[in-house]
Amino acid sequence: MKLTAAVITMSDKGSRGERADASGPAMCAMLAAEGWEVVHTAVIPDDMETIKTELIKCADELGVCLVATTGGTGFSVRDVTPEATKAVIERECPGIPEAMRAESMRITPRGCLSREAAGIRGGTLIVNCPGSEKAARECLGAVLPALKHGVEILRGEAGECAAPVNK
Repeated sequence: MKLTAAVITMSDKGSRGERADASGPAMCAMLAAEGWEVVHTAVIPDDMETIKTELIKCADELGVCLVATTGGTGFSVRDVTPEATKAVIERECPGIPEAMRAESMRITPRGCLSREAAGIRGGTLIVNCPGSEKAARECLGAVLPALKHGVEILRGEAGECAAPVNK
């Protein structure tokens, strides 16, 4: 199975060209290093309808296996990525953000303030990561080893039980 991914950055300043996106390219590099082909990237504003439209496009039109987002998971009034994600998914995957927050809490007590969400839309897994490059790397790194197997199950390429992954 070909592992395809989209990486979407939610950033008002980034979408206006006022700030360079560091977290999106970092996540693309991490995915590529693990054998994922990143077939689509975008930097979009922190806007509920824009985010929902982009997630639906990636899942329904592009049919990617994984949509990894960065940004919009904090407490700011414009941070609506989890709400947009929950509005378009069919099933939640709570263990993914739980694992990311657990990893973040090992690094900083502020890790509990991140509001990531994850879920399934059709044959696509959508995973929210924080907006800073450092936090995005840490959170994606915490779950990346499991995502391939999750997508394989989702796409009917593997069963629920598999040999344990050695770290």
